[in-house]
Amino acid sequence: MGAAPAEARAAVEAVWRIESARLVAGLARLVRDVGLAEDLAQDALVAALEAWPRIGIPVNPGAWLMATAKNRAIDLARRASTYERKREEVAHELGMMLAMDRADLAAEADDEVGDDLLALMFTCCHPSLATEARVALTLRLLGGLTTAEIARAFLVAEPTIAQRLTRAKRTLREARADFAVPAGSALRARLADVLEVVYLIFNEGYAASSGERWMRTELCEEALRLGRILAGLEPAEPEAHGLIALLEIQASRLGARLGPDGEPVLLLDQDRSRWDPLLIVRGVAALKRAEELPAPLGPYGLQAAIAACHARALRPEDTDWVRIAALYEALGALSPSPVVELNRAVAVGMAFGPEVGLALLERIAKEPALRDYHLLPSVRADLLARLGRGEEAAAEFRRAAELTENASERALLLRRAGEAG
Repeated sequence: MGAAPAEARAAVEAVWRIESARLVAGLARLVRDVGLAEDLAQDALVAALEAWPRIGIPVNPGAWLMATAKNRAIDLARRASTYERKREEVAHELGMMLAMDRADLAAEADDEVGDDLLALMFTCCHPSLATEARVALTLRLLGGLTTAEIARAFLVAEPTIAQRLTRAKRTLREARADFAVPAGSALRARLADVLEVVYLIFNEGYAASSGERWMRTELCEEALRLGRILAGLEPAEPEAHGLIALLEIQASRLGARLGPDGEPVLLLDQDRSRWDPLLIVRGVAALKRAEELPAPLGPYGLQAAIAACHARALRPEDTDWVRIAALYEALGALSPSPVVELNRAVAVGMAFGPEVGLALLERIAKEPALRDYHLLPSVRADLLARLGRGEEAAAEFRRAAELTENASERALLLRRAGEAG
């Protein structure tokens, strides 16, 4: 018995959101081409939109989509006579799979989904791709976001994202990228790239670099989903647990980061009763798992430990700033960065007084990487305001407002400039 068109469309959209990454991953393992795998998955999606109103929603929608896509792959392989050998290999393997009944197909997919998803993550973050291409491809293939959704999230024109995705797939094809999890020493280096992409996606959602909105929670949610998958697929990797610990704890504050009129609310001014306790518990548990593994905490684990210090403080004045300053010092030793030193200056200023923080800040103020970074004058302004140097603080807040490209943050900085002056 068929399904109402609206019901069928809603079911297709829901199943696609859940199954698209696994579908593309399974197909890519077979055809060794992420672009072709995505095309096959899209063909299956169109077939579902046409068939489900007639035949009804299948008992196992994901298996139906996979079987349909594999049938399409066989048809393409048969037509591609110039790839005869590949056709025979793929057609034989797919034919064997399609001979299984639906239950066996679903079970087979479940058995291999972990390896397939992990391989797809590594493929999306291939060394031959630029960072922005890795981010877009990860959101497209693993997140199931449309080109338009990715463009809106990053405030980039849709044709630009479309070109970026097309070039990325072509680059992978020309590089003959192996659809596999790297082995040996290559694994560690490539894993860092995968973790960085998830981290960048979350950060852009948590504090948008441009546009009207201060946050884009849809990106935070996508990064959380990807981070949880990665931690589950790499249970012995402390940095995978460290990253998801950081993201869970940071995400716990999302509901408190905006005021009643949508204005940004800074950490020390937030209503902590609005922090999500479940996400905090999940984050602290992930941090504990990272700490219990033999390897020491890496950069993400140390940042998670810093976030946990804030999460454990019931009131701002309960925050263990001395420990946070020490953790930033350890982070700076492990992963030197002017931005880490800037954050350390904030923590030192809170732990030992604004004069000490300002002295540390001035030692790094001439770093080229911080020259046009709006948070440098913002931090300086905050320290000056705490020292009672209001006019100087107001000038620094105004300079920070000029440098930021985010409208909500600019309004916040200008308001603080008025208060300080």
